[in-house]
Amino acid sequence: MQPSVLIVEDDTALSELLQWHFNSEGYDVRATADGEDALIMVREDLPDLIVLDWMIESLSGVEVCRQLRKAKDSARVPIMMLTARGEEEDKIRGLKTGADDYLTKPFSPRELLARAEALLRRSRPALAGEMLAFADLELDPAAHRVKRGGEVLHLGPTEFRLLRHFMEKPRRVHSRQQLIDAVWGMDKEIDERTVDVHIRRLRQAIERPGGTELIRTVRSAGYSMDDAA
Repeated sequence: MQPSVLIVEDDTALSELLQWHFNSEGYDVRATADGEDALIMVREDLPDLIVLDWMIESLSGVEVCRQLRKAKDSARVPIMMLTARGEEEDKIRGLKTGADDYLTKPFSPRELLARAEALLRRSRPALAGEMLAFADLELDPAAHRVKRGGEVLHLGPTEFRLLRHFMEKPRRVHSRQQLIDAVWGMDKEIDERTVDVHIRRLRQAIERPGGTELIRTVRSAGYSMDDAA
């Protein structure tokens, strides 16, 4: 599954360069030069990683970082801050605000990508082939195996991708269109009713009589993985 990155950078040439490098590495890339726009984009579709310039339009990168860390959904999204401000106090301020890493301009795109991969390995274990767990479900991305309560479950490839997506981002509501983009790909012509069919198949594969229903329907919004009764 492609990791997604939001680039918030008002230097057009640098933004395009970063987009090219991330695209070349297989990332799903979005970009903006505006801090307020970035907050809206994060709320609409949470990225796996945010590359954030300090000096941007409408809101500073530090303020954007502060607001992202206050919001429940984006509190744990890795943020890499880019800036021409190389003073130690500026770095400390950026990190204390909530940035996970800090690069001073000019920088090597190769170093930025390496740092991005390191942040993603910590925040999305499945990218490194590590086990995912939620309630009594376990998913092994490398072995392509799913267990519930120690019992091996048999899932089709689409249901496996759906489950992996839910387990990477639990307790979050995913619209049908977001699931289409994440599981089938943005270039696929998939009817939203197809999502419902595969959700039904996924439920049939993972649910057990008397057990907690883990895939919850959120009316007029989509679906969520949740173990709340």
